[in-house]
Amino acid sequence: MQYEALGRTGVTVSRLCLGAMMFGSWGNPDHDDSIKIIHHALENGVNFIDTSDNYSAGESEEIVGKALAQAGARDRVVLATKCHFPMGADPNMRGNSRRWIMQEVDNSLRRLGTDWIDLYQIHRPDPSTDIDETLSALTDLVRAGKIRYFGTSTFPAHLIVEAQLVAARGFRERFSAEQAPYSILVRGIERDVLPVCRQYRVGVLTWSPLAGGWLTGRYRKDQEVPFSMRSFVVPGRYDMELPANQRKLEIVEELALLAERAGISLIDLALAFTLRHPAVTSVIIGPRTTEHLDSQLGAVSVELTGDVLDEIDRIVPPGTTLNPHDEGWQHPELADPALRRR
Repeated sequence: MQYEALGRTGVTVSRLCLGAMMFGSWGNPDHDDSIKIIHHALENGVNFIDTSDNYSAGESEEIVGKALAQAGARDRVVLATKCHFPMGADPNMRGNSRRWIMQEVDNSLRRLGTDWIDLYQIHRPDPSTDIDETLSALTDLVRAGKIRYFGTSTFPAHLIVEAQLVAARGFRERFSAEQAPYSILVRGIERDVLPVCRQYRVGVLTWSPLAGGWLTGRYRKDQEVPFSMRSFVVPGRYDMELPANQRKLEIVEELALLAERAGISLIDLALAFTLRHPAVTSVIIGPRTTEHLDSQLGAVSVELTGDVLDEIDRIVPPGTTLNPHDEGWQHPELADPALRRR
């Protein structure tokens, strides 16, 4: 395993981060099996685990907490979780308000069975909440010792910059990390998010490096589309009627041939690509089985040549996202016509 500092925090994290979204009813409902996967990752040098309050309605956090307790590993693991998405019918049980952040961090601490969270992330932007309101609450949590650092997830570049400036002006703690979607098929953050994070020394975790399964070899041209729970949650990413997804199928064929010529798996090609960007601190992998985990751990040792990287750039030009549904967040003004009309 390789390690790198997380932004300006001085904390060292593994270049592969174990994502826990698949632990629980969303993926692997067997708690004992999920715990074995977590322990296997720790045994292979992973010291960074990322989960969220909403993953399987809190079940993922509970599994991670049990795994760390059984391994006696809490002190040597950098533990990250998130808040923002609805956790109940109550309209105040969601979002980025001080009221909800203060309440939900305690819920996450209880589910995780720990006294502190190393990296507490705001899962998505919330246009209804002033960013200073959010920063103020998170700063208080740092000073109370409940969290060590805080970050964002899937924030556009202009909001990352705004948050840095507001924090400086109000003497708040600053966001230390951004968790962004990044893969060969989803390269939009190369245009602005990654350069901004480098400028402000914000650590970068990348999610969905295998593009939601597209870069594992499961989705191939002229083959039956495999069943996936994700297609119900984010149907736009898998709807084969969309031209963008048909284009993804064509590109996967080109990438598979490129990987074969390079003598590596398609998975190694995809993960090594994301690891290669100088702004990326750690790449989140989200295995559902031990076999999935083993197929991904070796990517840290894969070195892509300049010729291979050039060929990837030819197939999917830098800064290109083939399907906007893969970006994880859309500004409300793009989704609601009323917000852009007088």
